[in-house]
Amino acid sequence: MSAASYKTLTHDLNQALATFRSEQPETMTGFSATAKAALAPGALSAEHKELMALAIGIATHCEGCIGFHVKTLVRMGVPREQFMEMLAVAVYMGGGPSLMYAAEAVRAHEQFSEPG
Repeated sequence: MSAASYKTLTHDLNQALATFRSEQPETMTGFSATAKAALAPGALSAEHKELMALAIGIATHCEGCIGFHVKTLVRMGVPREQFMEMLAVAVYMGGGPSLMYAAEAVRAHEQFSEPG
């Protein structure tokens, strides 16, 4: 836990994922199609689905998931109040370990919200 920079983490993971995509294109095409279908607006908004994805990333202690989903939520302009409320539910459902990863999500949010 405790990625030095979520901007660096997501950049580095994107590079590794590009390599994986070039060597396993069918797997990545399938994963991308699943993500696109799951996150498309429907009965739930795209923003609510991203909040859910982040909550699951927190519960499963996935720093990469935290980085990518926080970055997307910031880009989408999800209000900080909604972000923090989702963190409270993630902590409720996951206990102490989720509390630590919720703190990581706050750190990522602050990094991605910085100008530049």
